[in-house]
Amino acid sequence: MVHTLRKLPYESRLQRLGLTMLERRRIKGDLTETFKILTDIEKVNKEQFFEFSDTGYHLRRHSRRLSVNRCRLDSRKYFFSNRVVRHWNGLTQQIVNAQSVNAFKNRLDRHWKDMGI
Repeated sequence: MVHTLRKLPYESRLQRLGLTMLERRRIKGDLTETFKILTDIEKVNKEQFFEFSDTGYHLRRHSRRLSVNRCRLDSRKYFFSNRVVRHWNGLTQQIVNAQSVNAFKNRLDRHWKDMGI
């Protein structure tokens, strides 16, 4: 849509405009929705979506780890409740313990920036 950037590759255009990739925006949206569900901001039954891992936590893990459900079909593998687990379990305790949605988003952005993602 920006005429002068038309011939540049996708990543260069995003960098010049200060935007993030669509994939990262989707992951951030999924993680934000997961945070809302697990902290009861969204009034839905979290047991319908997620199963908590009971292995405890140490080192880089946090206290709200989710377990991965095995899927026989590919269509089930890409459901929200399955695709977000790997990303959610990769977060730190500080991010997961955020007091509000905005604090969660800010901590997530800071974490990704520190990781160079």
